[in-house]
Amino acid sequence: MILNERKMNPKIIFMGTPEFAVASLDKLVEAGCNIVGVITAPDKPAGRGMQLQQSAVKKYASEKGLNILQPEKLKNPEFIEELRSLQADLQVVVAFRMLPEIIWNMPPMGTINLHGSLLPQYRGAAPINWAIINGEKETGVTTFKLQQEIDTGNILLSEKIPIGADETAGELHDKMKIIGAELLLKTVQGIAEGNLKDIPQPSSKDQAELKHAPKIFTETCHIDWNKTANEVHDLIRGLSPYPTAFTELDGKKMKVFKASRQDGSKASDALPGSYQTDKKTYLQFACGDGYLSILELQLEGKKKMGVEEFLRGYRFQGI
Repeated sequence: MILNERKMNPKIIFMGTPEFAVASLDKLVEAGCNIVGVITAPDKPAGRGMQLQQSAVKKYASEKGLNILQPEKLKNPEFIEELRSLQADLQVVVAFRMLPEIIWNMPPMGTINLHGSLLPQYRGAAPINWAIINGEKETGVTTFKLQQEIDTGNILLSEKIPIGADETAGELHDKMKIIGAELLLKTVQGIAEGNLKDIPQPSSKDQAELKHAPKIFTETCHIDWNKTANEVHDLIRGLSPYPTAFTELDGKKMKVFKASRQDGSKASDALPGSYQTDKKTYLQFACGDGYLSILELQLEGKKKMGVEEFLRGYRFQGI
């Protein structure tokens, strides 16, 4: 979809940092949108040598010769003046940080955001992960107008996306960034042509029915084997490949990237968290209602590998 040259082509400032945002920026650039500035995170030291690393968005923007700004603080007066000098008509935000009102309220056409859920469900920092962790069969992407409270602005467009029974957060992420980029371009076109109406999100009285997507912490990733096999399976795929669910094996931390439910298995007499293995082809842990087979894992100090490769080189303690 190419923006109609006879229609207004607004000056756009794009804000984003990770790979998820690159797909959207690329879609706008390829459609001929007038990107007058790209705001992304400052370079940060990373890796063994602590070399400065550029964000995925900066790498892409540099390749395309776009104007890049990397403010340490968004409320810095010099940055705000530099932003104002670009005279943008519209700001687009994809996977960036929370903006102060002086910034999101600056352009005449407003600031729009692409969010990885069907708003108002799963507002917050980790919507892709939590939709899978909670066992949802469907999620989506939403574009909306930014306002003060996070992810609460008026909805512009949305599109539903099915979630496969074994789909991981990484797989859904890759699918969602493409669908989201297409939805974002459609939104920008609708705003430019003046034929897109925004719809308010539900009022506070409906909040009790909403599910949230807060930032994920280490304790969220620790597997509770007392839960059902389905619940543990959803946790594992909802955190794969990052930040990754984990448990302990013979006193060592073990990350679990992929697992499968053993249909019809019963573990009523097995202690949740205990495991069974033939030391060759399978490793399964007892959950609250059955067994879960581990398919891909990474033991502390080792590389990520499939279960059969792991079992060929591992010596279990006590069995």
